[in-house]
Amino acid sequence: MIDPLFNRKLTFRRRWKHGIFLLLRIFVVPTLRVVLRFRIHGLQNVPKRGGALIIANHVHNSDPILILSASPRPILWMAKEEVWSLPVLRWFATQAGAFPVKRGTFDRDAIRTAVDTINEGLLVGMFPEGTRSTTGGLKEPYAGASLVALRSGAPIIPCVIVGSEDLPFDSKAGRAQRKRRMYPKVEVWFGEPFMLRARADDGRRYSMAELTDAMMIELAQLLPEPMRGVYGGDRSATPHPAISREGIRFPGGD
Repeated sequence: MIDPLFNRKLTFRRRWKHGIFLLLRIFVVPTLRVVLRFRIHGLQNVPKRGGALIIANHVHNSDPILILSASPRPILWMAKEEVWSLPVLRWFATQAGAFPVKRGTFDRDAIRTAVDTINEGLLVGMFPEGTRSTTGGLKEPYAGASLVALRSGAPIIPCVIVGSEDLPFDSKAGRAQRKRRMYPKVEVWFGEPFMLRARADDGRRYSMAELTDAMMIELAQLLPEPMRGVYGGDRSATPHPAISREGIRFPGGD
């Protein structure tokens, strides 16, 4: 997807990094297809240009890299601030366009950076749960992602990764389930974009907890039932009324 290379609304540095990303992806994706039986679904749901918030489940340290590799455009991740305490990780995170967040707090700077980045016409990635799952299933999320979506007015693209919990090297879910496959299969699914409605049909304003639930239900519906965790069963059986797919517009994409 080369459109952002010619989007003059983006800085030269942004366009240059997009070119590097596309070049690397030519080699990375085929390698992952062989090593991890890597499969990508729903690429038509990622806009050619314009900003959006990508939310994803999180079960392994490699998830940000694997989802980034699956995406046809760079994803700028909101990452835990501990990453910046290690020089090597700090360099890679900075080069990839990631930015830090203080987990478990209302980090105004991180939220402001996410909103500004989306409005610039870029993709921002967040893990609403805040950390990796220890069971492989979804856990109760924080409200940060829904707050970013509301403040930016941008569409949300749900994204799930399945199979990374079987990979070695610091998978909390893999340790809990004690299962390993000699030849794992990892799949990434991009769902249909949606918007969060701030108010119900009767004019009542939705709470942040309700909006966060609405967002997570969309994520859960892309996952197999065993990975839906706290959003399994009846909790994710039907879409939340706060979800809208009408009049979707991607900021900075005009």
